[in-house]
Amino acid sequence: MQYYSLNKTSTNVDFKTATINGQAPDKGLYFPQTIPVFTKRWINELPNKTNEQIAYDVIQPYIGNQIPEADLYQIVAETINFKMPLVKITEAIYSLEMYHGPTLAFKDIGARFMSRCLQYFVKDATKKITVLVATSGDTGGAVANGFYNVAGVEVVILYPSGKVSTVQEKQLTTLGNNITALEVNGTFDDCQQMVKQAFLDDDINKHLFLTSANSINVARWLPQQFYYFFAYKQWKFQHDGDEPVISVPSGNFGNICAGLLAKVSGLPIAHFIAACNQNDAVPNYLQTNIYTPKQAVHTISNAMDVGNPSNFVRVLQLFQQQYQTVKNNITGYKITDEQTKATLKNVYKQHQYLLDPHGAVAYNALEQYLLQYNTQSGIIIETAHPVKFYDVVEPIINQTIALPKAISNIMHLPKKTTLIAANFNELKAFLLNP
Repeated sequence: MQYYSLNKTSTNVDFKTATINGQAPDKGLYFPQTIPVFTKRWINELPNKTNEQIAYDVIQPYIGNQIPEADLYQIVAETINFKMPLVKITEAIYSLEMYHGPTLAFKDIGARFMSRCLQYFVKDATKKITVLVATSGDTGGAVANGFYNVAGVEVVILYPSGKVSTVQEKQLTTLGNNITALEVNGTFDDCQQMVKQAFLDDDINKHLFLTSANSINVARWLPQQFYYFFAYKQWKFQHDGDEPVISVPSGNFGNICAGLLAKVSGLPIAHFIAACNQNDAVPNYLQTNIYTPKQAVHTISNAMDVGNPSNFVRVLQLFQQQYQTVKNNITGYKITDEQTKATLKNVYKQHQYLLDPHGAVAYNALEQYLLQYNTQSGIIIETAHPVKFYDVVEPIINQTIALPKAISNIMHLPKKTTLIAANFNELKAFLLNP
């Protein structure tokens, strides 16, 4: 498989090069030259396949001969070695729980897969790789955990000060060793812009071998397809013949883009919902055919506080920049904090199911969609354990959430961070003189 830059001026590369470089030299995102299409027979046999076999079959065409079969199968098996259950909430709404991994968030899949691929690719390298990543919440913890003590790799994580949850901050700031956290006095968009500037800077690139672990990296983005196939596998046991609508909490749009990629590859999904908070650049586009990036607004679903989602260009490319085709596949909703809180409270009270704020955004959006299309049913992607946002959730339900061991073990640890301004020159100085 070859990958081309969406800016169209760089040469095509293989999976290994795309993974190590993160972005193309022309600073475009890499995109697969061809998209595999699965046969109906393969899709129909999903309930009889192991998750490991499904994941291997999904990802192997994107990697080709870059990783031997046995090694790739091992990487896949280690990536998905936790449960991802599809849980019924109502007759019409199910939740795919993506919070049973080591950092209790869906980003464990992409981070674990990428870290293992990168470790395989750099095992004989003489120069250390620096993974530079911006996070609005869960990416930081997942990347920190996935790359912790990986030989030959240093990780630098930028996060907006005061705009991630207490648990998220502990997860990305308490490990140390090869993990460095930079606390930025700004927004996620500031962090993301600084990271992009670093990749463009000649001085930095002369001294450091940089790559990214955000979902702009193909090794982070592509494996997120796995759990859409796992969701359908479980769905098919109970809804044979029906295609689900899937509502995805959407921030940087890597997650929903992976789901759409799975749909284009033949996975029977009726429709996708881009469930957004007040950062609504994409829902606005879907209504007007005008895409206007915005300054990020802070909300209680903080991992989605992205005003200019990087991966939306990949969504547009999937559908050949055709507005009507994009609209036919995606409906966008903007959900306010007040709606999020009310949904979280009502679902817990009426159905004894506890959502996190991001899952509540997805639930509200799906509920609105099903009011209009009442013969359909669907799935929300529950992206994180509610305990990661206990400071938001507990006052809403008026109850204390029990801390899982993975969280209780770190809450007493001191954070290790360096505070910097939302200024590229400060990041540059830190990277060149850590």
